[in-house]
Amino acid sequence: MTSTTTSVTAQMSAEEARWFADTFDALLKNIGLAVLGKNQVVRLVLTAMLAEGHVLLEDAPGTGKTSLAKALAATVQGTNQRIQFTPDLLPSDVTGVTIYDQQSHRFEFHRGPIFASIVLADEINRASPKTQSALLEVMEESRITIDGIGHEVGRPFMVIATQNPIEQAGTYRLPEAQLDRFLIKTSIGYPDLAATELILAGSANRNPAADLQPVITTQGVAAMADLAATVHVDSAVLRYVAELAEATRTSPATRVGVSVRGAIVMIRAAKVWAAAQGRTFLLPDDVKDLAAAVWTHRIVLDPEAEFAGETAAKLMVRVLGQVAAPLSRRPAV
Repeated sequence: MTSTTTSVTAQMSAEEARWFADTFDALLKNIGLAVLGKNQVVRLVLTAMLAEGHVLLEDAPGTGKTSLAKALAATVQGTNQRIQFTPDLLPSDVTGVTIYDQQSHRFEFHRGPIFASIVLADEINRASPKTQSALLEVMEESRITIDGIGHEVGRPFMVIATQNPIEQAGTYRLPEAQLDRFLIKTSIGYPDLAATELILAGSANRNPAADLQPVITTQGVAAMADLAATVHVDSAVLRYVAELAEATRTSPATRVGVSVRGAIVMIRAAKVWAAAQGRTFLLPDDVKDLAAAVWTHRIVLDPEAEFAGETAAKLMVRVLGQVAAPLSRRPAV
């Protein structure tokens, strides 16, 4: 049996797809009680969590990044930690440290704030590259190695990192290798007028996420992630994703296009996106819906093209228009 058909034996059923979609909508609605007017952003963040990926938010201060992380943790009955990244932050301040206990005469590991269900890494580009790199292993493998001993962070585990786009003095730009670790890059942005009015009306409550009731347990989130992995992907859709990634790499406007890791996480994210709509199979439109959020931050433009006004978003739109999508068809039963 080929790799494109191995998932058929464990393919998601229609009943499981309905449960997944209903639960996803319940999660979305619950978080929306604390993060008003940002359903599309919350949908992307939930997709990243259920695809077991991480999110990079590039936003100005005061747009609700912390509220989003707290609301997500409260909704999935998980833990939440916020790490304020500064130039003097050490890797051990993030991961934890081993300390010798004089009473027990042995070394004991004291966990850092990275051991939480939802970790908000605030202004990640203000920390040194050494501290930034401390996140790489845990983001990729959901474990940390300290003094040769591995420590699992558990499931679910998601890093929501933020960058401030308007203050770059004294910051360390994230290298492309680290940007590639984030499944999705997006921004919350300011709310519209109606949502702002609702926020002001409830301004007496400084922590609206604290009033949220959990919708699902952390074990349930892990089960949803496992279930999403069983969504059927036709070989034609796999080919389509590969062709799109190849087109970003061969474009004369790019120095670095979408990596193989980028193509793999696109499939993972698109499976969640399809299941959230109650489908047991992937469509090319799922890939198109996620292309900007999943791929644009992985593209490094040629300096001359960038100087001429090219952007990763424009390039992605052009690539989607140039590469023909396969005809949609349901998987064979």
